Amino acid sequence: MIKIGTALFEACEELERERGISKEVLIASLCDALVAAYKKHMHIKDAANIEAILDEQTGEIGVFSTKTVVENVEDPDTQISLEDAKEIDDEVEIDDEVKIEVTPEQFGRIAAQSAKQVITQRIRDAERNNILNEFLEKKGTLTTGIIQRVENRNVIVNIGKTDAIMPQREQIPREYYKPGNRIRVFVLNVKETNRLPQVIVSHAHPEIVKELFELEVPEIEDGIVEIKSIAREAGYRTKIAVWSNDPEVDSVGACIGPRGSRIQTIVGELKNEKIDIVRWSPDPVEYIVNAISPARVVSVDIMTDDEETKDALVVVPDDQLSLAIGREGQNVRLAHRLTGWKIDIKSVSQMEDEETAGNTNYNYDEEASEIEERPVDSDEIQEEIEEEMNQQVLDEEDFQQEEAENTDNTEE
Repeated sequence: MIKIGTALFEACEELERERGISKEVLIASLCDALVAAYKKHMHIKDAANIEAILDEQTGEIGVFSTKTVVENVEDPDTQISLEDAKEIDDEVEIDDEVKIEVTPEQFGRIAAQSAKQVITQRIRDAERNNILNEFLEKKGTLTTGIIQRVENRNVIVNIGKTDAIMPQREQIPREYYKPGNRIRVFVLNVKETNRLPQVIVSHAHPEIVKELFELEVPEIEDGIVEIKSIAREAGYRTKIAVWSNDPEVDSVGACIGPRGSRIQTIVGELKNEKIDIVRWSPDPVEYIVNAISPARVVSVDIMTDDEETKDALVVVPDDQLSLAIGREGQNVRLAHRLTGWKIDIKSVSQMEDEETAGNTNYNYDEEASEIEERPVDSDEIQEEIEEEMNQQVLDEEDFQQEEAENTDNTEE
């Protein structure tokens, strides 16, 4: 046996406190490393019956070989005679197993050198697995981190035991990420690598708004108010649809809070991003009207009953058209994402012009169809032709008579 003392156990306890690696994992790693060093020292490739045993009371560790008690030994590496086994344990019988210490002399130094790399690798693996399991549980949740640095347009955020990456597409436009500042991020994905797990976080994900509302609005956490849908353009504007399961609780008022205290806290966390709180409704017309707010709506026409298409025509007053569409179409675009309906917005004047143009075209087509469908009478046409020919003959006779009179007047 090799005397290692209590220093090993103290080191294991310290690693457990600092890195969260259990003491049992470290001791098992040490035993495995000792077995690997023994096989290398003895030039043994495969020895399933070799194991290392650590006695925590005495602080000693050694290599042992497990052998089966038999009458006639055929394989000395795995078998032992009953007579030899009796010297180790008087109570052994045939087919019992005994453990025989095979620790070589002067093995402590060799074992330490060989075990160093194995133990280090095991510690790294255990640490990586702990971090991986921890952040797999945090995937899809909100966490707080500290900005470390910016590399190649990626923001590196420390979120505890590892650094997470926030790609440019998950950042808020025009936001300045200063190293040292605390930031609330959404754990988007966790990827396993050969080193530490790679954690991808987002500062622009719609779930951040949802998590903030759940933290600030007790009615949402209690299930009285329910968030039905969220549409967000990070850094600019967010629309959130809420619904109250209690008729006595106003869903919008609960989210705003007394004197706007709740919504102001959320807006401040989102760097003054504008938030529209919309009352959800099972009626698509009412839901669309609420989603278009703050613009006033004259009418909403459902263009089709197909659940997959979901087309709707919204008519607003002339002075509300730009407000309903929003800057660069932002308001109607967010309303589409929020409701799932394809929304076409037109003003009252545009609708009147289209209706007028539609009626004119209809009358013109109706008149044309009447001319085309009028019946043709062949006898009537023939009489018109004959009458026209007779008139031409009469006109020609009158012309000849007039010419003759002019000739006579000239001769006189």
